[in-house]
Amino acid sequence: MKIVIADYPDSMMPTHELEKEILISGLGSDTNIVIFEYSDNKREEFFRVIRDADAILTAFTKIDSEVMDHAPKLKVISINATGYDNVDLQEANRRKIGVCPVGEYCTEDVAEFTITASLAMVKNLKSYIYDIDKNKQWRFDYVNPNPRISDLTIGICGFGKIGMRVAQKAKALGMKVIATDPFTNNKLEDVKLVTKEELFANADIITNNMNLNETNYSYFNYDAFKLMKKKPYLINMGRGACVVERDLIKALDEEILKGAALDVLSDETPDLENNQLVGRANVMITPHAAFYSTSSLEDLQRISTKNIVNYLTEQKQKVFKLVTDF
Repeated sequence: MKIVIADYPDSMMPTHELEKEILISGLGSDTNIVIFEYSDNKREEFFRVIRDADAILTAFTKIDSEVMDHAPKLKVISINATGYDNVDLQEANRRKIGVCPVGEYCTEDVAEFTITASLAMVKNLKSYIYDIDKNKQWRFDYVNPNPRISDLTIGICGFGKIGMRVAQKAKALGMKVIATDPFTNNKLEDVKLVTKEELFANADIITNNMNLNETNYSYFNYDAFKLMKKKPYLINMGRGACVVERDLIKALDEEILKGAALDVLSDETPDLENNQLVGRANVMITPHAAFYSTSSLEDLQRISTKNIVNYLTEQKQKVFKLVTDF
């Protein structure tokens, strides 16, 4: 069998030894494992690599009908991420190609990162660092003082596994917690589920912990920002496509928001030289790193490769998560 591990260079795992070990152990020593550093201008080369592939393992490579046309033997696409919006699910179903995202591997890490980013913004860490690095000033009053963390309300958009862990950690810090999610029945003591309009109006910190779907593209647009009465901080740990960046820039310029912490941008390979969000004292940008820990990396590699092994050895009941339904 041939397994192709492909992704943008910046999204590749630092080592593939664990993946190789699991694939060979589960599929046999003659398994052909190809590591391919993908880029949009190497698409034709990618087509040649996958023409005899039985499985593709990726996080961000776009797997559309054109890719599937060039991989006639393809049986399964394993996503080493929880999101799978880069795969044409309808086309995969039509062709009877399994699609297996990782159901959960970094809930704790992303929740920790969400809280860390929230605290960093409220406590003005980015602003102080910016003032010292850029202006060489030593001033505690470079920014206005903020309330204590325990006096704040955090509003969580997306009350799934990650959102619930964010809520638990925020409650431990003494924050009031509200959440919005039209798709969940999850409940947590002392967490009030509200409409997004209520959340926007009442939160001092607003976190995006939503999965991307057809209902939340451009969820945070200028109209949404205008509903945010308390000049909150926006913390985006979900997907870049949920935020309209030009509207966020406008909201920051007009001081509708106090600031933003963004672990994702609208483009997974952003042009940082020309992005107007870069270099602001009240904007903290990290490179889609919220998931990144020693534990999560091991879980991610182990689960995504075992999904391939279990699928190809006809043990689909052991696949962590299967989103095709043919």
